[in-house]
Amino acid sequence: MKHTSLQRVKQAIIAGFWASLASISVGFLFKLWLAQWVTKADLALYHTVIDIISLSLILMTGFRSSMVVTYSQTKQDVDITNIFRYSLIAMVLLTWGLVLPYIKHKLQLNVEYFQLVGIILSMGLKVYFTNQIAMYRLYAISNLVTWLEPIAQVSSFFLCFYALKQTAIASLFYSMTLSSLIVALYMYLKRRKDIATPPLSTVHFDTGLRSFMKKSLTASMEAGASILMIYITVLLTIAYFSIDELGDFQVVVRPMITYLTLLFVFPIYRFVLPEVAVCVREKRFDEVQQIKSWLTKVSLWISGIFFVVMVFASKPLVAWLFPEQYIKAAPVLMHFSMFFIFMMLNGYQLAYIKAHGYFTQSLLIRLAGIAVLVSTFYAYRLYTENVVAVILALGTGYLMMYLISKLVERRIQQSLNNGPTQL
Repeated sequence: MKHTSLQRVKQAIIAGFWASLASISVGFLFKLWLAQWVTKADLALYHTVIDIISLSLILMTGFRSSMVVTYSQTKQDVDITNIFRYSLIAMVLLTWGLVLPYIKHKLQLNVEYFQLVGIILSMGLKVYFTNQIAMYRLYAISNLVTWLEPIAQVSSFFLCFYALKQTAIASLFYSMTLSSLIVALYMYLKRRKDIATPPLSTVHFDTGLRSFMKKSLTASMEAGASILMIYITVLLTIAYFSIDELGDFQVVVRPMITYLTLLFVFPIYRFVLPEVAVCVREKRFDEVQQIKSWLTKVSLWISGIFFVVMVFASKPLVAWLFPEQYIKAAPVLMHFSMFFIFMMLNGYQLAYIKAHGYFTQSLLIRLAGIAVLVSTFYAYRLYTENVVAVILALGTGYLMMYLISKLVERRIQQSLNNGPTQL
């Protein structure tokens, strides 16, 4: 029986939800346990270092959307994979040569050199296989990896801390390296059963591959801009607020944003974009509309429930889950809940825009969100000295992205109805 794109999206997203929920449950319980006995300063240091390295390597995840769209159109997996391989190698070396010295000498963070190198190399391998699985639309493997990764990290932490007698902070860094390697190996073995590894070879650029490279670079910058929005909130918190407020953000608020994004926003990028891209290529626009209608209803329900829970129960939840010193994170979470709807709806709209090949417009939307984030933060600072100004600025950035992407979506629909127009 042939499934429609909407049915495939529903099945993948529902399976992805349960996989993400299992992953989040393991990861969140692990963070709660760490928060009980690891110092707030050590946890803030660990999360900050991971953020910095992720910001550089996440650029390569930007290749994912262009790989998905281009492969759905051309089926040239050998050339696409080799372009990605060479680009990833260059980025890993660049991260090693520039980001690592920045962490060690500019920020003067007390982290061992070997730990940083291990994280850079292992995360690079994980990104490589994650993108390959996305390109081939291997949804089942993607969902398995979602919950396998936190289990691998927790197991690796216990090994390093209890068996190898490492310190807590060292065990966190080593466990990140080991878990990334385990996940990368798993994805390689599972993918190889279904699809042979494309051979390493020279790339013969034609018009399609030049377009792919342009889209990949643009998508990489967009991925960097996406992570940069969260990283800017960390930098603003560091610059204008105390280490205690930074700990609230890094241990409570940012993980909550991450978990909600993993549950309800990332599945849109992982599963909706590939299906919409195929529908666009085959001009099945009625199925695209069905996907949009279903996602809109789901987004309204989920964001509505989240908002109500945060308004009436944010303080009791934070007090129940975290030690007393983190209670000030509750109002920050409550304010974030007002804007989560725009993260979900904007996820679909950016996927729709990129499925039509408008990667530059998608990047410009991200950059507009960053500009609004920074400018509104300083505007909010005129009225309040509270750390909630950071999350309000972040939410306003997402709101502006939603409004702009909505306009671009309408222009695309008009061009389909009336003939090509310049966006």
